[in-house]
Amino acid sequence: MAGLIKAEDVTLVKERSSLEDVVREHVTLKSAGPRSLKGLCPFHDEKTPSFTVSPDNGTYHCFGCDKGGDVISFMMEVEHLTFSETVERLAGRAGIELHYEDGARPREEGAGRRTRLVEAHRVASEFYAEALISAPDARTARDFLRERGFNRSVAEHFGLGFAPRGGEVLAQHLRDKGFRDDEVVLAGLVGRGRGLYDRFRGRLVWPIHDITGDPVGFGARRIFDDDRIEAKYLNTAETPIYKKTQVLYGLDLAKKAIARDRKAVIVEGYTDVMAAHLAGVEQAVATCGTAFGADHVRTLRRLLRDAPDQQPAKVIYTFDGDAAGQKAAMRAFELDGQWDARSFVAVAADGQDPCELRLSGGDGAVRALVDDATPMFEFAVRTTLRRFDLDSPEGRVLGARAIAPIIAAVRDQAMRAEYLRTAAGWVGLSEDHLRAEVTRAGSGAGRTGSPQDRRRTPVGDNAPHDDAPPADPGMPAPDDRDPIVRAESQLLECLLQFPASVPARELAAVRDTDFTAPAHRSLFAAVMAAGPPGERTPAAWLDDVRGGAPQVVHQLLFRYAVATLPTRLDPVTGAPPQRYARSLLVRVREVALQGEINQAWSELKRAGDNGAPDSLRRRVTQLQIDLSRLKASLD
Repeated sequence: MAGLIKAEDVTLVKERSSLEDVVREHVTLKSAGPRSLKGLCPFHDEKTPSFTVSPDNGTYHCFGCDKGGDVISFMMEVEHLTFSETVERLAGRAGIELHYEDGARPREEGAGRRTRLVEAHRVASEFYAEALISAPDARTARDFLRERGFNRSVAEHFGLGFAPRGGEVLAQHLRDKGFRDDEVVLAGLVGRGRGLYDRFRGRLVWPIHDITGDPVGFGARRIFDDDRIEAKYLNTAETPIYKKTQVLYGLDLAKKAIARDRKAVIVEGYTDVMAAHLAGVEQAVATCGTAFGADHVRTLRRLLRDAPDQQPAKVIYTFDGDAAGQKAAMRAFELDGQWDARSFVAVAADGQDPCELRLSGGDGAVRALVDDATPMFEFAVRTTLRRFDLDSPEGRVLGARAIAPIIAAVRDQAMRAEYLRTAAGWVGLSEDHLRAEVTRAGSGAGRTGSPQDRRRTPVGDNAPHDDAPPADPGMPAPDDRDPIVRAESQLLECLLQFPASVPARELAAVRDTDFTAPAHRSLFAAVMAAGPPGERTPAAWLDDVRGGAPQVVHQLLFRYAVATLPTRLDPVTGAPPQRYARSLLVRVREVALQGEINQAWSELKRAGDNGAPDSLRRRVTQLQIDLSRLKASLD
C-alpha cells in the first residue's frame, strides 16, 4: 500500500530504540528490582509511582491507568504523534533509513504533520539565529543582549535570534525551503491576510523547545520604540504542537539537573532562565506567556520523582518583590497541595530578578538567592499579614483569621502544629486562639489533592485495581481476588518475563482450556503459538506473542510483562527460581484436573453402579493417578 513503512524497517526501529532512554525524556525512573524501573505515570496524575518499565522486554505498563505498550506506542501517546511520525522520529534518532511500500518518497509528502511543523520551527530558528549575527537592523538586539551580560556564545547556546523587520522575510524563506503556506500558517510562524506575513517582526526571539528538545514555538521581545505592537513580549499562539500551559522554557536544558538534584527553580522570564543557568543554577525554567499552573506541576512532578514515600523534592519560585510578584507567589501557593515537594520563594532584597541580580552581584548572588529561599508557607503567611496592623488588637484578630486557612491547608499534621506555633508568634496571639481559628477554617478545607487521588489507595503491582477497565465487554478483566485466577496471572507473568525459567516438559502438559479466565486462555494460547524465544530478543518474542493475541488482551499482556513477581529473584540472573514456576504450572494444571475428575464422578453417579461404562471408570482412575503424580512432582 502506498505510503506504508516496510514492516522490516519498523521491526528494526523497535530493536534499535531504547524504551528506557525515550521514557527518561519524560519521566524520572528509579530501580524497582533487578529488571524493572518505576516512575510517575506521564498519562495521568498520581501521587504514588505506578508506571513500570521493563527495559529487557521493551514494554511499559501503568498499574494506575492501565496503559501499556512498547517504545512506539509510548511516543505516540506522550507526544501525540501518528504511527508513521513516531517511526520516522525514532528512525532519525537511531540513524535508520526507512523504506516505503511504494519506494522512496519526497520528505515533504512523506513526513507526518507534527514532523513538518517541528521542522518548520527548526528552519525558522536557524534563520533567526543567522539574522541576529548578520542582519543590519539586528544591532539593537545584540546591544540588548550585551547590556544584560550575554555575549555571542551565550546567544548561540540558547539559540537566540532576530526576526527581521521586513513583513514577509521568514515566510519567503520557508517557501524557498519547500514548506507549504498552510503548514507555516498552522505552525504559527506566519499569518495570513491579503497575503502571508511574518508573525514576529523586528524582535529578539527565543526558541521554545519541548521536553525532548524539539522547537515548537517562539517568544519575541519588543526592542524598537516604533514597534506598532505595544506588548513587551509576544508568544506563539496555540498550535497542534505548542500548548503554553504545558511547555516550560529551558526544560530541555534543565531536565537532567532537575531529575539529578530533585530540585526545580521557577523564574519569570527568558533572560532569567539564561542568567540562572550561566550562574550555575541549572534547574531553572520559566513559563511562556502564562501563569504557572497545574499542567506545569504535572510535568515537573514526573522529573522530580515527587512521591510521598521519600524525602520531599524542592521547588523554588523566584518572583519580583513588587505587588505583581507577591500575587504570583500566592497563586503558586494555591498549587502547593498538588505535589509533595516542599515549596520555597526567593525574592531579592531589592526586588531584582535573577538577570538583574547577576549583573549587579555576579553569579554568586544568583546562587545565594536560590540557596537562601524562604519556605512557601512562611512567605504566604507574612505576605498575608502585611495587610493588617498587627500593633492593634483588631488587626491581630483579623490577621489570625486571614492566615488560618493557610495553616489549615498544610497536610502534614506534625508540620501543621509547628507552623501554627510559629505563626502565632508572628501574629502576636496565643497558640490556643490561632488553633481555634485554624479549626474553624479547616473543616473540610484541607487540600489533599484531586478526588481521584483521594480515592486511589497505593497498592502493589500485583494487587487488583478496582478502577482498572475491563479488557472488553465480551472478555471481562481477570479477577485477581480469586486465588485460582491469581495463580494463572502469576504463571503468565513468569512466562512473559522469564520464559526460560518455565520447565518445557511440564509446560507442554498445560492447555489453554486449563485457565479459568477467558483473557488468560487467549494469552496462553498466544504464548504457545509463538513458541520458545530461541534466537529472538525478548522484545521481538513479545511482539510475536502480541501478534498472536486478540487486541482486547494487549494491555493485559503489557501489564503482566512488567509486573513484579511475588518471589525472590536470583541476584545474578534476575530470574525466579524454577521451583516457583513449576509450582504455578502444577497449581493451574491441578485445578483443571480436579475439575475433570469432578465432572467424571458426576457422570458416574448419573449412570449408576451398573450403567457406567468401563471406559468412564478407567478415565476417573487415570485422572486421579495423574493428579497424584502432579502433586508429587513438587516434592
